[in-house]
Amino acid sequence: MSTDKPSRNEDEYFAKEEHDRLAKLRAKGAEERAAAERKSHLFRCPKCGAGLTQERWHGVAIERCPEDGGIWLDAGEIDVLLKHEDRGVLRRVFTDVAGSLRKNT
Repeated sequence: MSTDKPSRNEDEYFAKEEHDRLAKLRAKGAEERAAAERKSHLFRCPKCGAGLTQERWHGVAIERCPEDGGIWLDAGEIDVLLKHEDRGVLRRVFTDVAGSLRKNT
């Protein structure tokens, strides 16, 4: 009479396979949650969470918060705007901000 009991090596093999499969599923779930979290912040004000509106200013698409009035620029857009602004207070502020951003990157 023969018993078809799995060997210890088979048990270890299948346990390792199951562990690896679960690890991959967890990693995929974590990646999907991170992507969903990032997507939930798109076109949202980082300060108050309100939906941003997009406006064009000197050919640059800027995002503006209708709730708190914040203005959000993508990388390089401040330099484009600086080329169009008159020499004045706003230009000096933009120049200072752009300079500090370049130092921090």
